[in-house]
Amino acid sequence: MAFMKKYLLPILGVFLAYHYYSANEEFRPEMLQGKKVIVTGASKGIGEAMAYQLAKMGAHLVVTARSKETLKKVVSHCLELGAASAHYIAGTMENMTFAEQFVAKAGKLMGGLDMLILNHITNTSLTLFSDDIHLVRRSMEVNFLSYVVLSAAALPMLKQSNGSIVVVSSKADTAMKAVDGILNMDASPKEECALEIIKGAALRQDEVYYDNSIWTALLLGNPGRKILESITLRYYNVDKLIKN
Repeated sequence: MAFMKKYLLPILGVFLAYHYYSANEEFRPEMLQGKKVIVTGASKGIGEAMAYQLAKMGAHLVVTARSKETLKKVVSHCLELGAASAHYIAGTMENMTFAEQFVAKAGKLMGGLDMLILNHITNTSLTLFSDDIHLVRRSMEVNFLSYVVLSAAALPMLKQSNGSIVVVSSKADTAMKAVDGILNMDASPKEECALEIIKGAALRQDEVYYDNSIWTALLLGNPGRKILESITLRYYNVDKLIKN
């Protein structure tokens, strides 16, 4: 215990201070001006809110979801808010062919791609598994496999632009309504969550947590994991790995 108080806790404090405060670049809305961005799951909830935030910053947008009529309204509002351009492509992420072709079409519409925001998700039952393989397959296809397909299709354009991929998991308004009565937590305000995600994406942060408590970021940030990653990477020839 004495060793921990004398050595370990001060070292941990210094690490945390360095991690959270030393290299924080300030976010500026103009960072997104003219950027070419895809937002999936953009017909409602936090996806819709992210589209509007990006529009206010002057980004080029292509949004997607299943509802064509709702996407039309989202695109119209994006243009009203100041988007450099805004388009929609409706379809379902259960269809891997659509997912792959969607990225290609979006890239042609915008003339490239700077950011891919993956926000879509299918409703998944919280009941115990009851031998319904179809639901498991559908959940895996939409919530996992389509992310891989979209990312792989977008990678060539993102390499050219030194762009980024953003994966969203939220407890904002729409998500919390789906588990009302099962999960007893307050919903986070989607507009504020959307802005924090976009800030983190623009600053190329590895992880972003929206919460009023500093403990959330400290605990989920897990400095021990980051230290272990740093130590482990010393055993890898990363340059050779990337080339291969």
